[in-house]
Amino acid sequence: MKKLILTAFTSIIATVTYSQILAPVKWSYGAKKIDKEQAVVFIKASIDKGWHIYSQHVADGGPVKTSFRFNKSDDYSLNGNTSEPKAVNKYEKAFGMNVQYFEQSVIFQQKVKLKNGQTSVNGTLNYMVCNDKQCLPPKDVEFSIPVK
Repeated sequence: MKKLILTAFTSIIATVTYSQILAPVKWSYGAKKIDKEQAVVFIKASIDKGWHIYSQHVADGGPVKTSFRFNKSDDYSLNGNTSEPKAVNKYEKAFGMNVQYFEQSVIFQQKVKLKNGQTSVNGTLNYMVCNDKQCLPPKDVEFSIPVK
């Protein structure tokens, strides 16, 4: 009976430990109105130590680059492309090429033209996160950013 209880307990602990999901990136959002007709939305990635996400500007054949898809709206239109700060540029053996990535945190910015005074900028971002031992599968994250 003791063996049965010990085996069951060990199985439960192993299952709980194995099923913990890694989430090394946390996303947050904000917006700032420039005037009645323009705003900038901010999309921030806070990245756990030892991990990194990739730039929007990674060459084909490399890791999955961070990308943004903004939903069409009658309330706003995009003004240019999503901008990002200067990324780390480093050779990664896993991909056999130089890649651009961000560590710790990065803020992406998108300018929008407002057709009404207030709106919510909605969309989906896609990214992949890696450390020096593994890459997690690419992930989609939906966002809704109020602009007031």
